Amino acid sequence: MQDPTPDRGGSARPAEERRGAAAEPASGGASWLQRVFEEVRGSSQLSVAPAEPPPLTVVAVERYLAGAPPPPAAAPQYWYDVTLADGACQERCYLAPRLNGLVQRAHLRAGARLRLTRCSYLYDEKRLNYGFLCLEELEREGGAGPPADPPRHRPPPLRGEKKHYLPLWNNEDPYGEMWVADKPQARVDVDVSKLTSLGQLEMTWRSRVHFHPLLVRVLHKSRLRYYGKPEKKLDMPYQAYFEVADGSGMMSMVLWNSLCPEWYNSMKVGTVLLLEQYAIKTSYPFKTQPTPGDSQMKRFATIEISLNVRDPPTKISIIPEEMVKPEWGLPEVKYRFITRSELDDLPNNHSCDVIGLVTFVGRAERARKREHGEDFWLYRWAHAIDGTSDQPFILELFATSQPDVFEHIHPMTYLVCTQMRVVRDLTENPSSTIYLTTSNESQIFITGWHKGQPYTKDTKVKNFIQWTKTQSEADQMKKTVIGGYYPFPRPPNNFLKYCKNNKVESVLKAIGETGKEIEDLHYREHKRIAVQGIISAIRYISCSNAAEEASGVEFVQKDTSQSLESSAMSKEDGVHKGKNTNLQNKEVKSFLGSHSTPGEQHQHQALLSKKSSVKRKIPRRLNTDAEQGSASVIPVPSYPYFTRSARRKFGLDEFQHEDFVQDKNGQAVSDSLQYCTDREGMSDIPETEEAGRTCDSWQSDLWAQVKDKLMKYLHHSTIFPESIPRKFDYVHKDLLMQQYNLHAAVHQPKETRTDKNINEFKSASGLGYYEVTVLGINHDVAIDVAFLPLFCPEDPHLFQLEDMQNDTLLSCMSCISACQQKATSNGRLRDMFSLSNEIVKAAMDLDGKHVVCILDICHLGDDKVEVFLSKIYKTVGPGVLDPV
Repeated sequence: MQDPTPDRGGSARPAEERRGAAAEPASGGASWLQRVFEEVRGSSQLSVAPAEPPPLTVVAVERYLAGAPPPPAAAPQYWYDVTLADGACQERCYLAPRLNGLVQRAHLRAGARLRLTRCSYLYDEKRLNYGFLCLEELEREGGAGPPADPPRHRPPPLRGEKKHYLPLWNNEDPYGEMWVADKPQARVDVDVSKLTSLGQLEMTWRSRVHFHPLLVRVLHKSRLRYYGKPEKKLDMPYQAYFEVADGSGMMSMVLWNSLCPEWYNSMKVGTVLLLEQYAIKTSYPFKTQPTPGDSQMKRFATIEISLNVRDPPTKISIIPEEMVKPEWGLPEVKYRFITRSELDDLPNNHSCDVIGLVTFVGRAERARKREHGEDFWLYRWAHAIDGTSDQPFILELFATSQPDVFEHIHPMTYLVCTQMRVVRDLTENPSSTIYLTTSNESQIFITGWHKGQPYTKDTKVKNFIQWTKTQSEADQMKKTVIGGYYPFPRPPNNFLKYCKNNKVESVLKAIGETGKEIEDLHYREHKRIAVQGIISAIRYISCSNAAEEASGVEFVQKDTSQSLESSAMSKEDGVHKGKNTNLQNKEVKSFLGSHSTPGEQHQHQALLSKKSSVKRKIPRRLNTDAEQGSASVIPVPSYPYFTRSARRKFGLDEFQHEDFVQDKNGQAVSDSLQYCTDREGMSDIPETEEAGRTCDSWQSDLWAQVKDKLMKYLHHSTIFPESIPRKFDYVHKDLLMQQYNLHAAVHQPKETRTDKNINEFKSASGLGYYEVTVLGINHDVAIDVAFLPLFCPEDPHLFQLEDMQNDTLLSCMSCISACQQKATSNGRLRDMFSLSNEIVKAAMDLDGKHVVCILDICHLGDDKVEVFLSKIYKTVGPGVLDPV
């Protein structure tokens, strides 16, 4: 394919940046991207708005450190290059920084389709004859485009002086072809007589300029640290710590800058290194320290070995394990493996290694390192069992610079985690569940990565392997779950303990500010916030209505005469783009449709403002980060409410009434259950309380008085398919792992793709969820949030139920849903008691009272943001002052 960039005048970009794809454009003519490139470069304004732009496929979205802006201008810390394909060629373009939010919120991602509605040409004034396309305005396009091959070679970033790209979602992982997978091992003769030891170095390093060679074994390895800043000129600002040892003891070794891409992946735990040129420096006092497997090993903590490309240029050789001689006296790698039965007796921050069979792995999520910063930690949760306890290891796994392992953790794999730290705080929450978290020196390994690892010789590892041979694979598969919302660790029982050492006013957010908090979230960023409010309404939403709410039709509510406002993200409260496929398992057949009667619909439409109406949204332009939205429609209920006396009369407390069946649409049917006409079946609750209650909803008297007079009403109670934990299906493990990992930077089309929708995988949690309305304490704003009861009958230890004593309302909702699900799994009735008397009583106990609600918020990509109620604190409880 001819390079559209002429040699004269324009841009001197290498020809390999633009290459032809296998597929020719449908018209058979020149590439549309090539024509636009020529048109914009010849424009007097260096800017064009193409007429009738065709759909383009995003092949890659790549991130790199931005250049330092001239003071006092504020600028983003990172820039993005986007590779587009039109079927004939690919073009790498620079994304205008004001559109960075499209990447940060996963609107613009590899594999997506879009139309280029405005672009410009940007010359680099510090380089001769160099320029590139800049994307100014984009429009989203649905559907999947023709497959576009990923680029074979990645030139340096388009703008600035940086030589390499960073991983898209964090800074700790190696990314790009500059990272060497494995350096060849050296066949060198080791002259022991010329070697020095670490112990000798510590005694003599100040008096020497050049040092004798060192022969050491790697015992510990840290994750990568990226320390690049826009104002710094370093090409490869990377650093990695290792702990190396010989017969005299252990010392830190630091790999710097451009040596990291060359050597980091090859320096594994257990690797033997011959260092012939290196520097010795005083140790950095604040770095983390791993716990050695051999407690008797001497640590030389005052100095560290420094490996760099200069001063002096480092010379490193990897010695093959088969060439290592016993007389060299190199220590073996030792571990501190524990079993699950031993974990409960270990103190907080204790260091250990674990091995287990994975039964649950959560989605990959991100946590911001600094408020308002652009850097994130990447992490996920996992459960693993080892047969020594009925409780699993609960593991908080931060990215360890091993993306090929981190992204492929799935149920039924054997997982090894080293240098884990015990997290327990009996003073903060005595009933809290103990868990393990990664440290800076942790390494993780899964099936396929264990061969040759030093831990395979460990006794407890061998015992675990023996245990797995006694287990039935089918029995263990029944317990496996992947992805979804995972509310762990639970907030402590007391709000002041939740605040820890922070002032209460710095922890609490106003409900009106919640929309801004949600709007500022980045893709898969998880955040926990605290708001003060009044529990004012609760509504149960069954699976059928949940499906409708998350369907491909977008419902919004027009502005009412009260000028109700929504947050920038609430426009998508009832939105999930793409068609919902019916779930195939019998527990969730109610996804097939709504079962509400016209009367029930009328009853619940009354909850909406009389002047509101429904409209279908039109496609939106992608030239801004967010747009103002509107409130979403409240779905209608599916099932009647049975009072306590009605349950007693019909024996429904045991879910065993024989006459009760379901018709083909799933609607509850029984000639004998005409409870509405049966006086004995009337509610035990007084009429004044019954007025604010329907078959599956409850509202307070206060809410009835103020709901039409609110200044702002935020709707964030939708649950999306990505929020639901799914039963693991080994046949489709690649699809499930892709679903719950982050979007890839480069599109990787697969030869065989399944049309299976995520909704078709069996839900591992309950049969529905609750919408909870929290009214602001000044009665002028409100927010709808979701509470998702999580219970897995096959594995009761997967989701911990709320503590009844400390949070009665959420405990009731969790326990009732657990009972429902148990009954469903036994083939009995389901969705019968969507809002029980116990739940209503617990809600009425909070009626009008100020509470603190802990909300878990997570951005799922596009405009999908889940907002879950995680904890309710009474402000008159112990340790929390009643506000005056």
